[in-house]
Amino acid sequence: MSLPRTACTFSPPVMEARRWLDGVDFPPDRPLINVSQAAPVEPPPEALRQVVAEAALSRPEAHLYGPVLGLPELRQEVAQQWSASYGGTLAAENVAITSGCNQAFCAAITALCGEGDEVIVPTPWYFNHKMWLDMAGVRSVPLPAGAEFLPDPDQAARLITPRTRAIVLVTPNNPGGVEYPADLLRAFFELARSCGIALIVDETYRDFDARPGAPHDLFHDPDWHDTLIQLYSFSKAYRLTGHRVGAMVASPTRLAEAEKFLDTVTICPNQLGQIAALWGMQNLGQWLAGERAEILDRRAAIHDNMPALLAQGWRLLGCGAYFAYMAHPFALPSDQLAPKLVREAGILLLPGTMFQPEDHASGQRELRVAFANLDRPGIATLFERLAALRWPLAPAGVNA
Repeated sequence: MSLPRTACTFSPPVMEARRWLDGVDFPPDRPLINVSQAAPVEPPPEALRQVVAEAALSRPEAHLYGPVLGLPELRQEVAQQWSASYGGTLAAENVAITSGCNQAFCAAITALCGEGDEVIVPTPWYFNHKMWLDMAGVRSVPLPAGAEFLPDPDQAARLITPRTRAIVLVTPNNPGGVEYPADLLRAFFELARSCGIALIVDETYRDFDARPGAPHDLFHDPDWHDTLIQLYSFSKAYRLTGHRVGAMVASPTRLAEAEKFLDTVTICPNQLGQIAALWGMQNLGQWLAGERAEILDRRAAIHDNMPALLAQGWRLLGCGAYFAYMAHPFALPSDQLAPKLVREAGILLLPGTMFQPEDHASGQRELRVAFANLDRPGIATLFERLAALRWPLAPAGVNA
């Protein structure tokens, strides 16, 4: 008897990590430092909440089914702002609004792949991507990150087979934090186009990229839609995680295929969330610039505090957007070390084993810190606790 689809993958990592808190007390002088999840914990700004409240009270259509591919006004706003910021030409029919960026990924894969097809995914990978590929019956082909934690297009080319349907990139990266250079994205785009496969670029954290200007020029290509599928989330930019609003940018033909999936799963994206996202795009540019500046300062705080850990054998593998990805120096593998950190240091983070294939030993030496919800003093406290650990170290050379 065959297994159900859900039995083909692992349990949700964030939920698993939260269970490590059961039965653990955190004294007032050492409260829990939770750096496990990349999601804002503060509500949206008050003006945006007021917009949502007024829409709920005065707009009857906000409580009804809407278009499967999203509100036309929001689709048009995304197309206009993307055309301006990336320097290309997008139309509303290139944009679908989805119930979060995770659903955008699921819709893209469902529109591209059949049973037994393959998708190339750089490792460490975003675990929800891997989970959906497993449940969709699609084989995830690992592409280990190379120098500076960047994937190699030449190595990817060697992994392409007749069953390959797409390459997936996340930039700024989750979990590694690194920002992929524009020429690297261009190289992957040209590789995908030459092989007749899709390039899926998840830019959930684009609003917190440290670089000025557009992060790539892929939309400059007049035929970008034949190859590129871009994914985005409004959750991080406007603190709308609970409203579930994301976007998929692609050709109208691919969006027509994705529409079949979206109509079957949610019928339409959340109406109040879309109203909030549209108002945020039109009115919160200056506020979002301040949010970006704060995240970049917290990223700088990671680098400022890192020397104390470097002296003990830690390494910073990648840092950017919401994440610092580190190699730890201890003898324990990361999947045992992470629960121990909860009990003995009051720190909740995720082990690298949650972002790597089971047979990749590197995951045992890695940890992800989602630092976006810690201010500078909080980051300093986190590093103080890590620096105070006096656990047995791994043998020399293991963490090299």
